Amino acid sequence: MASKSRWADTEEDAELEVKLKKEKEEKKRLKAEKAAKAEEQRKRAAAAAEAAREQERLQQEQQESAETDRPPAKRRKTTPEGDDGRTADTENVKLLRFEAGGWAPSRSVENYNKLNDIEEGAYGWVARAKEIKTGKVVALKRLKIDNVESKRTGLPETGLREIQILKDCSHKNIVKLQEVVVSEDTSRIENIFLVLEFVEHDLKSILEDMPEPFLASEIKTLLLQLASGVAYLHDHWILHRDLKTSNLLLNNRGQLKIADFGMARYVGDPPPQLTQLVVTLWYRAPELLLGTKTYGAAIDMWSLGCIFGEILTRDPLLPGKNEVDTLTKIFELCGIPTDESWPGFRRLPNARSLRLPSSSKNSPAAAAATGSVIRAKFPLLTAAGSALLSSLLSLNPDARPTAKDMLRHEYFHQDPKPKHEAMFPTFPSKAGQERRRRHDTPNAPGRGIAASLGAVDFSGIFSGREKEERGGGFSLRMV
Repeated sequence: MASKSRWADTEEDAELEVKLKKEKEEKKRLKAEKAAKAEEQRKRAAAAAEAAREQERLQQEQQESAETDRPPAKRRKTTPEGDDGRTADTENVKLLRFEAGGWAPSRSVENYNKLNDIEEGAYGWVARAKEIKTGKVVALKRLKIDNVESKRTGLPETGLREIQILKDCSHKNIVKLQEVVVSEDTSRIENIFLVLEFVEHDLKSILEDMPEPFLASEIKTLLLQLASGVAYLHDHWILHRDLKTSNLLLNNRGQLKIADFGMARYVGDPPPQLTQLVVTLWYRAPELLLGTKTYGAAIDMWSLGCIFGEILTRDPLLPGKNEVDTLTKIFELCGIPTDESWPGFRRLPNARSLRLPSSSKNSPAAAAATGSVIRAKFPLLTAAGSALLSSLLSLNPDARPTAKDMLRHEYFHQDPKPKHEAMFPTFPSKAGQERRRRHDTPNAPGRGIAASLGAVDFSGIFSGREKEERGGGFSLRMV
């Protein structure tokens, strides 16, 4: 008797085949039932839609029959007419068309993979992330919400203004907002993220880590880009109100970009009454420190002057410990205000009780003892550069140049000429490796009421200066 092949079907194989056949038939049956239910639902929906259309048709017929008794409404003449009163050729008429964006839900933040934290600012946390679909690296900024539950009234005004202004701005020297995304839990207002273009460096970190200062041609390139971005903002009635080196980003292609618009806002002409609690203390204009209630683009130009000086020395120009100390440093550098140099400054709320050193315009020695020392502090700066810096740091806001005036200044037309962006030096990026080092720079002021300076005595800040003998670019103290 021939032996059975080892490849022949066994009883177990037969049972398994029967079982699989039954499962397959059961799946077919369930699928057929599902399809039948879906078809039934479709028929019901179609019948309901037909009934709704029939009801609408009946209502329309009733409305038309009711209107037959009324006189016909006078139709507006929309066809354009020529000069002779005849109807014009409608084929050549140009119609006004307005572009309108559509409404759509925000995308999810899950479309991005977080890589690492970059830094924490006064109005949000910033992290580096990569878009999953494209692999593009971006900066994710999560807006800060008030920690006090009773003060939470939704998204903060600073966040709304930042989103609106960044959406409206399109300039190569202003950081670009790509989109606004939300997390899966949309019930919490803090789960809102701004997707910004990623820029490798901030100017503050570069200045702190540089072994040698920027060249004169490189300083001019940075200032031209900064002035160009600020001019764009001011042309569009936007005040940044927190310009400082840590808010200026620099990529590896030599392009500077203004960032962090948490304190920015639209203004009009004349400007409305605005809060004095703006601009980080070291970059705050003297009129803000003296309590002015109205201000304009000049406060941003003062900040540009502070940034100019910081780029030259790689150290903050006016690092005051508080408002009084900052005012002291301002007066020591720029001189004391007078009715001639700053008309009407005594009418500012915090200036009424100040005790200032006496200065006489008829006495050259007294004027030198209480005047500006900007030229002596920056001896390597050219006469045109010193004039630009002195005008930016003018105590009188009306005497400061506009951003457009700054772009046309003689300083940028002298040798050495501004270096081309493509020739700008590159720096190793730390944003992809670790959290950026916390700067010693104070944060932007929070919301609240500005404190009064009270009676402050500045009369002794120039003691000993009259014993100094000044020359071009140096000073000697007589002993």
